[in-house]
Amino acid sequence: MISPTRILDEETAVRLRIAVARLSRRLRPTSAGQAAGLTPTHASVLLTIVRQGQIGLSALALAENLNPTMLSRAISALVEAGFVARVSDDDDRRAAWVKSTPAGRKLAERMRRERTAAINLALEGLSDAERRAIELALPALEGLAEQLPDRRS
Repeated sequence: MISPTRILDEETAVRLRIAVARLSRRLRPTSAGQAAGLTPTHASVLLTIVRQGQIGLSALALAENLNPTMLSRAISALVEAGFVARVSDDDDRRAAWVKSTPAGRKLAERMRRERTAAINLALEGLSDAERRAIELALPALEGLAEQLPDRRS
C-alpha cells in the first residue's frame, strides 16, 4: 500500500516562500545592470528577451506580467540603450517582435555571472553539510517550480 505524500506544514511552507523571495530580491540588482542604468524591470525584460531569442511583445508581456504601457516603456528604454532591437514581421505588419543585440547579450551574461558569483560567495559561508543539503534539494526545488501555476496570466 502506498502512503499519501506528506505535504509541508503551514510554517514550513511559509519559510520556504520567504526564503525563495529573499533570494530572488537579493539576486535581482547587479552592478552591471545598475551601471547600464537598468531598473529591475528593464533587467528582467532584457534577460527574458535574451533567454527566449526573438519574442513577440504579447508573449513578452505575459512572461513578464507587465501591462502593455509598462512593457512599451521598458522596451523603449532598452532600444534606446542599444540592448534590444525591434523586428518587423514580414508576414504580419501588425505583429511586433523584439530581440537582443550583441550588447544586450553581453550585458545579460555579465548580470548572470554576477548573480552566480553572489550565490557562490554566499555558499562559502555555509558548512559542507548545508551546501550538500542545498545540492540535494535542487531537483525537488526545480520540480516545485514546475508545479506552481503561472500566476502571470
